[in-house]
Amino acid sequence: MGLMYSSIVEAPQEDVFAWHSRPGAFARLSPPWQAMRLKSEAASLRDGRAELALPGGLRWVAEHQADAYDPPRRFADKIGSRGPASLPAALVMRWNHVHDFEAIDDTHTRMVDRVETPAPGHFLRPMFAYRHRQLADDLAAHQRASAHGLAPLTVAVTGASGLVGSALTSFLTTGGHRVIRLVRRAPAKPDERQWNPGDPAPDLFAGVDAVIHLAGASIAGRFTEAHCRAIRDSRIEPTRRLAELAAHNDFGPQMLISASAVGFYGNDRGDELLAETSERGDGFLADVVADWENALAPAEQSGVRVVRIRTGIVQSPRGGTLRLLRPLFSAGLGGRIGDGQQWLAWIGIDDLVDIYHRALWDTQLSGPVNAVSPDPVRNADYTHALGHTLHRPTILPVPSFGPRLLLGDQGARELACASQRAIPAILSAAAHHFRHPRLDQALRHVLGRSVTA
Repeated sequence: MGLMYSSIVEAPQEDVFAWHSRPGAFARLSPPWQAMRLKSEAASLRDGRAELALPGGLRWVAEHQADAYDPPRRFADKIGSRGPASLPAALVMRWNHVHDFEAIDDTHTRMVDRVETPAPGHFLRPMFAYRHRQLADDLAAHQRASAHGLAPLTVAVTGASGLVGSALTSFLTTGGHRVIRLVRRAPAKPDERQWNPGDPAPDLFAGVDAVIHLAGASIAGRFTEAHCRAIRDSRIEPTRRLAELAAHNDFGPQMLISASAVGFYGNDRGDELLAETSERGDGFLADVVADWENALAPAEQSGVRVVRIRTGIVQSPRGGTLRLLRPLFSAGLGGRIGDGQQWLAWIGIDDLVDIYHRALWDTQLSGPVNAVSPDPVRNADYTHALGHTLHRPTILPVPSFGPRLLLGDQGARELACASQRAIPAILSAAAHHFRHPRLDQALRHVLGRSVTA
């Protein structure tokens, strides 16, 4: 029982080992389809301890072993216990995990994971296939940035605990960047700094090279007056205040990268290809996004490089649409919405992270950038792809009145039934590398269904 999984990573041995030693590594390697959630990372690969939350309030504790620590060649961990919540797993499960790094040459490393456990190898293989792909892709992204002159930065991030923010911050810290999480409560950790959205402190950006602004209330939900007000109020004025602060700070950030959305193009433009130069559309979300983007003007006018990331539907089972659809489709209850002809502009979570990363190092990027896959699909095609990935039928179409019952007429029109055939024109012209340009690739990756050797 157990597993040995190996792959060759195109990076020096020292770089591969160092990546694992940085904050964020465990988070980047945690498969998004699993019920485990990281609670705390190990402070050291020599003798640190990581803790993961399991269903039912249980805990998994991974204890690193000092006697196996041999940088940059090896580190190891085994299951341990820390408090009553971790005892059941420690008593029932045996888990010894050795991580080996073998230098093949100056630019290639063989990484080998050896796990001694009663769990069957075929059950573990998807997890380790995901981890090895994630590592290789992340290292490649950092190498591209370094080749374009990106040095370690100090990056302030709002919305760092959200779906995108948590993925992006762990990616940045494993790449050697310092992340300052801007939080609304009192700071509880050294990497946090308090942010008042209505009146940010004059020194909020002290020592900051770049700001990534992700904060905003979720748009999911019934479009009541209160919900619509929360969507607007959480975006426009806080964004304007950040932009004004960046504009009037002589020692502040040189770039401000803000979330935006393909809702800018309206809820239905038919089959029109929507590039960054396309006109804005109609509807509540189009109005919000336009005002949201315009709120960045003070920073732009002062000479700060501003990038507006117009994001499509993010694919991750940890949040967003896929988190809602996965249990339905897994139960065989998934189906197209209405006639299924509406266009879906989607983006894999890791490709979205790469786009924000590119905005840091590509000084030619400014203004709006469509953060969408080069392969938009219709709702019927998305339905088929998700069902095929999960090996479930998709024969139960959702009648158009269904979303209206849940979201109201406006919510259904702007969310569930929205149709935007957005394309990444600017990124395509820049020969941007997408990790998962096709929907089936992206879904298999984040759902643990990729074909492995």
